[in-house]
Amino acid sequence: MASLMENLIDVLNLQYDEYVKLLEFSKEKTSVIIKGDLEELTKLTDDEQAAVAVVVNLDRKREEIMKDIANVINKDYNTLKLSDLVTMLANRPEEQAKLSSVRDKLREIALSMKTVNERNGELLKSSLEMVEFDLELIKAVKKAPETANYDRGAYNTGDVLGTGSGLFDCKQ
Repeated sequence: MASLMENLIDVLNLQYDEYVKLLEFSKEKTSVIIKGDLEELTKLTDDEQAAVAVVVNLDRKREEIMKDIANVINKDYNTLKLSDLVTMLANRPEEQAKLSSVRDKLREIALSMKTVNERNGELLKSSLEMVEFDLELIKAVKKAPETANYDRGAYNTGDVLGTGSGLFDCKQ
């Protein structure tokens, strides 16, 4: 079981490293969203997806190791948690400290990622609201009533209210 614990700790540390990368991508996204740089946002999202693929693979390895540990200690895999393993390692303080440390680091990084992602979500929501406002404004201008302006032939010019040059014509 000692080698299983070492493997688990190694995989969790690798996951932590990937989550650090993901957190950095999320922080970079914040400034990119504020700038409105879609090209850079696309690039960051692609890089982020590559890191997510690594995390998914590591998570599969972690699950396999956890299943093996559950079989060895005769526990149900579905209810086995890292905190249970930390408690079980009371007679092996070195491994207990390593597992507890990586668990705490993963918990911290998850909370940080949640905070940054919520902020990015709010920024994106605000950006979408601004785009919708601009679109509604453009639609409203196009739907503005026509003026009662006529040309020399007594035909309606079809000018839309508010779309003229916006300048005051002092000759009239």
